[in-house]
Amino acid sequence: MARIYMTRALHDQLSPSIEEMEMMAIEAYAHLPEDFRTLTGDVVIQIAEFPSEEIMDDLSLETPFDLLGLFEGRGVAERWTPATGEGPNRITLYRRAILDYWAENEETLGAIIVHVLIHELGHHFGLSDDDMHRIEENVE
Repeated sequence: MARIYMTRALHDQLSPSIEEMEMMAIEAYAHLPEDFRTLTGDVVIQIAEFPSEEIMDDLSLETPFDLLGLFEGRGVAERWTPATGEGPNRITLYRRAILDYWAENEETLGAIIVHVLIHELGHHFGLSDDDMHRIEENVE
């Protein structure tokens, strides 16, 4: 017997584009607790398909799917000694690795993006895994 699935138009569904994922990440960041966002300062959030060869070499990655996100910049302790020509703090989320992780786990894409954002910022600022877990629980 033939059936028609009417809940969603799955035949038209695509993975989110870089632009769509960037909007998801910016929205996720906006819903992080205000105290946490204040700690991060002005941070640029960007999306890339994969890490560059240089980043892969620097981090000794075996495959580009080994890295979901990366924080680049200065932490709280370093913030007060800016270097000339230095850009803002930046988080890059790696679209293909995140989508791969999403396909293999039972989490929403939004929850994964929030988790990666919090962990990239949290580890850089010296927060424990417990601290980051509490922040995740307080996301609006």
